[in-house]
Amino acid sequence: MTIQTRLRALVVEDEASTRQELAAMLAASPEVVEVSEADGGESAVRLLGTESYDAVFLDISMPGLDGMEVARLLSMLSAAPAIVFVTASEHHAVEAFGIGAADYLLKPIRPERLAEAVSRVAALRRPPPATPRPAGADELAVVQIETGRHTLFVHRDDIQFAEAHGDYVRLHTAEDSHLIRLSLTYLEEVWAPAGFVRAHRGYLVAIRWVTDLRVTSSSGLLACTPAGDVPVSRRHARALKERLLAAVRDEAR
Repeated sequence: MTIQTRLRALVVEDEASTRQELAAMLAASPEVVEVSEADGGESAVRLLGTESYDAVFLDISMPGLDGMEVARLLSMLSAAPAIVFVTASEHHAVEAFGIGAADYLLKPIRPERLAEAVSRVAALRRPPPATPRPAGADELAVVQIETGRHTLFVHRDDIQFAEAHGDYVRLHTAEDSHLIRLSLTYLEEVWAPAGFVRAHRGYLVAIRWVTDLRVTSSSGLLACTPAGDVPVSRRHARALKERLLAAVRDEAR
């Protein structure tokens, strides 16, 4: 592995012994070149304001600024680090992957699971190899979903939004949702011509299915679809609104 692909990691944990143990485990990884530590959310945000990291290993339950709040702040950065949540409970797993977490580790951390998370982050940070596609190819107009002994075929036009779940994406239609092993970044690339727009680090939404935008005190800006509400981050709000306005103008012509 070349030095360019090795990771700079930040461990954010308020318990000193847990923080030091995780930092030591990361420092021993051949895929990690440097490890820094922060004893809470506030100190992590200060560090992230002056330093750049490839990955943040983030405890969820901390006094003051907790891990979820730190993660939401990170999602607004133009070059956000990968987030790996570290927690004693699975309670926040769905919310964590909705934020766009690369992985979710349960305490006590097993070395093999940590190694898997580090490898996953390293793969995310590497630029994907160029894969030429035939001109005019309409990729994934129909998505094939394998469910045990059955194979489902889901039409892209029926999908209202897509939600990241680690290495998987959950596709939401009016009637159901389906989990498929694809990256949200890949779907964003191949489905952009079909009107799918990034609304949040962990979500794509189909412009044609957005009925309105709504601001709530608890969740902020939401793009409403018949299949459910999609969170919209500040980073992506302007582009989404512009695409919605353009769609309305096109319909009016």
